[in-house]
Amino acid sequence: MITDWPILTTLILLPIVGGVIVLMLDSNLAKKLSLFFALLTLILSLPLYIEFDTSTALMQFSENYQWLSVFNIRYSLGIDGFSMPLIILTTITTLLVIIASWQTITYKTSQYMAAFLIMEGLMIGVFCALDSIVFYVFWEAMLIPMFLIIGIWGGKNRVYATIKFFLYTFLGSVFMLIALIYMGNMASSFAILDFHSLKLNNTEQILIFLAFLIAFAVKVPMWPVHTWLPDAHVEAPTGGSAILAAIMLKMGTYGFLRFSLPITPDAASQLDLFVITLSLIAVVYIGFVALAQHDMKKLIAYSSISHMGFVTLGIFISFAIINNQDIAGAALGIEGAMVQMISHGFISAAMFLSVGVLYDRMHSRKIADYGGVINTMPIFGAFVVFFAMANAGLPGTSGFVGEFMVILASIKANFWYAVLAATTLIIGAAYTLWMVKRVFYGEVKNENVTSLKDINKRELLVLASLALFILIIGVYPDILTRVMHATTDNLLQHISISKIK
Repeated sequence: MITDWPILTTLILLPIVGGVIVLMLDSNLAKKLSLFFALLTLILSLPLYIEFDTSTALMQFSENYQWLSVFNIRYSLGIDGFSMPLIILTTITTLLVIIASWQTITYKTSQYMAAFLIMEGLMIGVFCALDSIVFYVFWEAMLIPMFLIIGIWGGKNRVYATIKFFLYTFLGSVFMLIALIYMGNMASSFAILDFHSLKLNNTEQILIFLAFLIAFAVKVPMWPVHTWLPDAHVEAPTGGSAILAAIMLKMGTYGFLRFSLPITPDAASQLDLFVITLSLIAVVYIGFVALAQHDMKKLIAYSSISHMGFVTLGIFISFAIINNQDIAGAALGIEGAMVQMISHGFISAAMFLSVGVLYDRMHSRKIADYGGVINTMPIFGAFVVFFAMANAGLPGTSGFVGEFMVILASIKANFWYAVLAATTLIIGAAYTLWMVKRVFYGEVKNENVTSLKDINKRELLVLASLALFILIIGVYPDILTRVMHATTDNLLQHISISKIK
């Protein structure tokens, strides 16, 4: 049994220690050892799913040790149906990014691989921290590796992008820290689960909710604090863009589920229309912004903002549904949001890595520089068309499942919410297929396209793995949703009791 040893601490420390070791090695050995540590971390994370007890909402694989006794801060870890799938997503994506970067990164390779390993450990720490200060430490620390990844291996405007990325995310987190300290003084503890039991008056709830909203909205990012993301994506190397979209954006929406809803349910209920409005603006307006892009990376970046709007919509639509005394409908919204988080993780990583394949060969992300690529790269073209269909929400892919669940939940709250949300199926298909048409189909207008070679075995492994995950979740979503039921029901029960009081 893996419960007999500290598996969560192992998953945090293994890639971090591995990253420190990789820093000291030459490029060839660094790549091999990075692959070893990433693969081992993935293998060790799989028992979290295999041995996960789907019948309980209690935290599992828990670890609890004294850390800073003078402040009553404990090193406390544990996972539930919300955090476990995100940890698995992190270990899978990190491994695939390292494989994808095997031949493309030639400058400071050891440091590049080390940054991703260290960031993997810190991101896992975010998802399993049960002490708010430990959570905050991991939350802030993971900015450093990403800051370096964009700043060292990014494009020509990387300095501007890194400073903007760091300032937005760091300043937003300051408000969260103030809220955590305030609640820690009230509870005489910084344990997140103790915060769930705090008796906060309406003013306190609203102020704390707004503090969390600022921090998490920037991370998602929600409109209108989204402007840092396109710049960060465009300037980041391919691996950085994949991790940023697949994992780091999910930390904001995870924060809503872990902090905002259970700690400030009344404030969340009062302000749900505000967040729903921001989410729908992101879904519709940012979708049209994506349609106007000429850079493939920037188009996918805006697409990510639009799709993440579905996640926040699904989370906060639950309050409107609870008001109608429909707990099952509220559960559909939250679980749909979680499925969308995991689905978007795989699809966005696949889209960015696909752009990376073209950039490695042509050194251009401009849509106008391509055309007829499928004539010279038919296998690669087939994968990209599949990923594009998934991004547009094609039934049978994971992209359809999460969006469909959220739309169904939206109907239970307000018909017009569902109508606006459903427009993403049209807009998403428009900007995604328009990009695919101009890049892959038509006549070959660029002589460089005629000399392109199809994907190699390494690239095939990465893209095929992502396609498999997208297909499995799309065809059999129960493999994902069944681990969330107990946690979702427990959260909704907590919200319902708080609203009754």
